[in-house]
Amino acid sequence: MAQSIAVLGGNGVYARHLIPRLIAAGHTVRAVVRRPEAAGIARDSNAEVCTGDIFDTASMAAAFAGCDTAINLATSLPGPSGRGDFAANDRLRVEGAPNFVTACKQANVSRVIQQSISFLNASGSADWSDEDHRYAPPAETIASKAMDAAEAMEATIRASGLDWIILRGGLFYGPGTGFDERWFAGAAAGKLKMPGDGSDYVSLLHIADMAAATVAAVQKWPSRQTLIVCDDQPAQWREVFGFIAASLGQPAPAPGGAAGFPSFRLRNARAKTALGWQPFYKSFREGLAR
Repeated sequence: MAQSIAVLGGNGVYARHLIPRLIAAGHTVRAVVRRPEAAGIARDSNAEVCTGDIFDTASMAAAFAGCDTAINLATSLPGPSGRGDFAANDRLRVEGAPNFVTACKQANVSRVIQQSISFLNASGSADWSDEDHRYAPPAETIASKAMDAAEAMEATIRASGLDWIILRGGLFYGPGTGFDERWFAGAAAGKLKMPGDGSDYVSLLHIADMAAATVAAVQKWPSRQTLIVCDDQPAQWREVFGFIAASLGQPAPAPGGAAGFPSFRLRNARAKTALGWQPFYKSFREGLAR
């Protein structure tokens, strides 16, 4: 059934892949953004563009009015644009989620989807894990603060009284994310290094597959479920970076790079079952092929 959907953070990379797919599926979309001039893809896709800020509840409530569902994609992570930082993103999650909930209630929006992060479920090793496992990072690290903020955000959504879905995405790559562009550029320059010794696992997800899973969530609506959305074949960093280097005719990257994430080798079975979804890019080899 066609719905009217508000997408908060409607000019971010996730939204730029999601909004055209929602509209193609027959939904009416309202892109809620802080900077309307940056919402060109939403506008070109025939979405309505409204101004709203996660720290301004009244503006969000006005933007959400008349919508059936609101999707919170607001982030402030460092990205290709140079804007954002981890501390600002943590604040956005902790302080912004209650505002989002309040705005939904004021606008009589009863259904919400919240973007979250899958390394909440990391094993920190080569072991497989799923939604039932909680990773415990070293205290007072960027990872621990990010996880605390994400858990606070999720707790706010679960306690909201709204009908919710939480989608914990794998590590995004693909057009606009900046990750693979940096990886290929580093490999071309002979500067790409594996995180640590390259043995840690990463559960990747092409941004187009995250968008497709979100459309499936809107249409299937597995009420009050928290789902890991990632590809089918988590891989060691040495495999991922070795593939990138080999595709450019470069030698395998050296070890010794910074480890930005815990080792996470995640199962996506629950998302597949609940959403009737399959990743188009089942592994990094399909998604990174150039």
